[in-house]
Amino acid sequence: MKTKFIIPFLLFQLLFVNALLARSQTTLDYKNRIHPEIAEDFMVVSQNSHATEAGYEILRKGGNAVDAAVAVGFALAVTLPRAGNLGGGGFMLIFDKKENKVSTIDYRSASPKSARSEMFIKDSNVVRFGHLVNAVPGSVAGLLKAHDGHGKLNLRQVLRPAIELAEKGFPVTYDLNYALTWSKESMLSNSASTSKFYQGKVEPIEVSKNFKQPKLANTLMLISRKGREAFYEGEVAKWISEESLSRGGLITLEDLSSYEAKSREPISIDYRGYKIVSMPPAASGGLVLLQILNILENFDIPSLGHNSARTIHLLSESMQRAYADRATYHGDPDFFDVPTTELLNKGYALKRANSISSQRTEDGQIFSGDLTKIDESPDTTHFSVLDSEGNAVSNTYTLGSSFGSGVTIEKAGFLMNNQMRNFSHFYGKSNEVSLKTSEANRLEPGKRMISTQTPTLVFNPKGDLIMVLGSPGGGRIPNIIAQVISNVIDHKMSYSEAVLSPRINQRLEGNLELESGFSPDTIELLEGRGHEVKSSNTMGSVQAIFVEGDLIYGVADTRRPGALAKGD
Repeated sequence: MKTKFIIPFLLFQLLFVNALLARSQTTLDYKNRIHPEIAEDFMVVSQNSHATEAGYEILRKGGNAVDAAVAVGFALAVTLPRAGNLGGGGFMLIFDKKENKVSTIDYRSASPKSARSEMFIKDSNVVRFGHLVNAVPGSVAGLLKAHDGHGKLNLRQVLRPAIELAEKGFPVTYDLNYALTWSKESMLSNSASTSKFYQGKVEPIEVSKNFKQPKLANTLMLISRKGREAFYEGEVAKWISEESLSRGGLITLEDLSSYEAKSREPISIDYRGYKIVSMPPAASGGLVLLQILNILENFDIPSLGHNSARTIHLLSESMQRAYADRATYHGDPDFFDVPTTELLNKGYALKRANSISSQRTEDGQIFSGDLTKIDESPDTTHFSVLDSEGNAVSNTYTLGSSFGSGVTIEKAGFLMNNQMRNFSHFYGKSNEVSLKTSEANRLEPGKRMISTQTPTLVFNPKGDLIMVLGSPGGGRIPNIIAQVISNVIDHKMSYSEAVLSPRINQRLEGNLELESGFSPDTIELLEGRGHEVKSSNTMGSVQAIFVEGDLIYGVADTRRPGALAKGD
């Protein structure tokens, strides 16, 4: 009887494997050293395994991409407290397959109405931690707006995984313990954070200890029952405002009740026939990404080779020019007329490309472009979701620095951001053109500070969605995403290798940063072009989904521990 079934089974296996190989030679090729998670129905990818599992279960229960994304977003607030959050803000792209439409939600944190720049400058530096640097949080408003507009399951179902993780707890990982070890400066200055994360002592909660968060569970329960009202007008709002105003902060009940997550038109370009869609300002990362790709398009990058010295040089110079424009033109569009159309003009990109020579442009010699004719923390987090109907969510959100301001709202059990430090507080104090003095990003009451968060979607020349991606990484984020996209489109790399191959980073000025993995010969050639090369820690943590034919590929970047791609 066994023999009777073995031969047909083996034939089925061979046919199945051959079919997979036919569909995706680039990905299921055993010449590749690394491989993605493969599914046929749906996929969730995030920086934390518990959060990925939360989104996965929501999809299995019949929820759509937005339901799963909201579940992941709230779960990360429990299991990845250094970046996942209720007290921060971010940006979301939503692709509706049936309508063939991309929509956005801008839920970036906003300035309290009483804030003034002089409040945040101490000894010529910007204050980093404490209640003062808390901006009005937008994460809850943004996630709930997404659910209200696109969700399928009820809110209690969607928040249930996060509530259970907070109530029942989860084992403390080496990563969480380590992150708490090097975040003592901010965290131990706040009694609620000390009590929660350090058990009232000076050492963080031990590895493998079951970490329960009853106050956070109660906050999540209130949100699941009362929605936005609980956080921005009800009990939670009172806890935030009372603590803020009594401890040197600025957030009033009016600041909270008037906060609004906003829908904005996405921005996009054509790159070698592919449509790249990203967030508009105040998410400046999208503009930087698209400008980099627009400039690169003027060069034959495919023929130069992946991570060759010539390719890296062109990447570096393109990044510098995009960041120069960021310093002048990027801001909250409700307060500053951002010249988005002009910055994304192909003719403008050609002019910027023509200014690139074979040698590195010296510091101080790259300026924002003439449009008259035509520092953040790396501890952000990103997650990507694709459901069985082809709907997708690309979401990036942040507390600012790792664990934000170090402030835990005592009665509510969640951390607050330190995003007020991301305004250009030195505007008007110098003629220098930089992010520190940017008019576009100067502080104004109710304004949103710019951000390099860069959730992104990519469509092939036929109009099919083929990439859902984003990354943490502070000011490096647009550069990271540009490299992954180029790796796939220009260099035809497999999806896992496109995400995991060594990266570079270049800001407006300073050293060219390289991850490990570049040859000494390449470094010598770059130095010959005038680059001052500096070895770097790993850059970002891309959580990406790729679609090819009938198959879905999830890639969880291994640059940070605990990430997981999971699908059916």
